[in-house]
Amino acid sequence: MSYADGFVAAVPTVNKEKYLAHAEFAAEIFKEYGALKVVETWGSDVPDGEVTSFPMAVKADENETVVFSWVIWPSKAVRDSGWQKLMEDSRMSPENNPMPFDGKRLIYGGFDIILDK
Repeated sequence: MSYADGFVAAVPTVNKEKYLAHAEFAAEIFKEYGALKVVETWGSDVPDGEVTSFPMAVKADENETVVFSWVIWPSKAVRDSGWQKLMEDSRMSPENNPMPFDGKRLIYGGFDIILDK
């Protein structure tokens, strides 16, 4: 079964175009190292919660938009190998592809896909 990496971040709304350029650049590298698909979404209906929510999870402020993204890999083994190569690739360094958001508030994780219809 395929494997997925998921990401949630708070991006300054004024940086939408910078974020998209960053994501497009990174997506090509992800695919070079085995990713099947990279999806980036820009929040348009992401309500604040009382106990939990996407905005609360990334400590988004009123000038930020929540981004929800995922990468699909053929397997966890391909992901693990690809991820190591990504981290060693100079094109992904902050100097060459700076994140237009606060990476300290990025939430990410790897997931076994248990349903895909």
